[in-house]
Amino acid sequence: MKRREFITLLGGAAAWPLAARAQQPERMRRIGVLEPLAVDDPEALARVTAFAQGLQQLGWTDGRNIRIDIRWAAGNADEIRKQASELVGLAPDAILTSTSPSMVALRRVTRTVPIVFVQVLDPVGAGFVASLGRPGGNASGFTLFEFGFSGKWLELLKEITPGVKRAAILRDPDSPAGIGQFAAIQTVAPSFGVELIPLDVYDAAEIEPAIEVFARSSNGGLIVAASIIAAAHPEMIIAQAARYRLPAVYSDPAFAIRGGLSSYGPDRVDQFRRAAGYVDRILKGEKPADLPVQAPTKYELVINLKTAKALGLEVPPTLLARADEVIE
Repeated sequence: MKRREFITLLGGAAAWPLAARAQQPERMRRIGVLEPLAVDDPEALARVTAFAQGLQQLGWTDGRNIRIDIRWAAGNADEIRKQASELVGLAPDAILTSTSPSMVALRRVTRTVPIVFVQVLDPVGAGFVASLGRPGGNASGFTLFEFGFSGKWLELLKEITPGVKRAAILRDPDSPAGIGQFAAIQTVAPSFGVELIPLDVYDAAEIEPAIEVFARSSNGGLIVAASIIAAAHPEMIIAQAARYRLPAVYSDPAFAIRGGLSSYGPDRVDQFRRAAGYVDRILKGEKPADLPVQAPTKYELVINLKTAKALGLEVPPTLLARADEVIE
């Protein structure tokens, strides 16, 4: 989704017929969106656009009966906290946010504004909701996946490159989600005969040195766990994996589409589209406390054959047959 198309969608009210605009105006509702990625990130634009389109299909159009205020944090923790406070200060009717760090920032400034979250790991363990079935507070939404799902990345890595003996797990060690994903992979690692090495990165500057040190030894592969740091710097990570000829598996399908070797995870755009339904229900009077947290309904396996060929890898036909998308 191009930025121009996104802006056109959010300015859709300008295209309404004059007669429609001349009618009695509806009460304007305000929706805040806290997006942890950058405004020029094509994947972030696609996700927020899907949310706006979902709202439009439910009768909510930006500029006509809703105002959508979007704040972009570009993967910066300080900016996430700043933008969270700014959005709550606008007194919105509901806020959409993505990832656990954004939820933490919002919960520090409000326990009353309704929040719909997407791409959150373990919302119960993080304290965002009391339970998946009955959230009980001012937030509900959509989980990214259960921690146990993370073990499938190691299984995929071994299927693509059976000779892998060492696997680096690129993660954010400050995030409970990063710890949980590593623990899940660690549980299955012995059955695959693979030694795990955590690559703890706190910011973008640490990504390249961490991968370089790991790549000095042979028979290695890379697993990139879900984190804001990874999501904010996909090109850098993909480039380093290519530079050091590391077979890599990513949690986000967007990475394989951008040139990573393989990815397996939920459809992130679909979660934003589904989130529009929860915001619609909140605007019509329902409370987040009564809306059950939902799990993903769509998972995507993406294989980039072009990258595989560059690495000299022969992807098993059985794996290609299972893939949702194969990039030639």
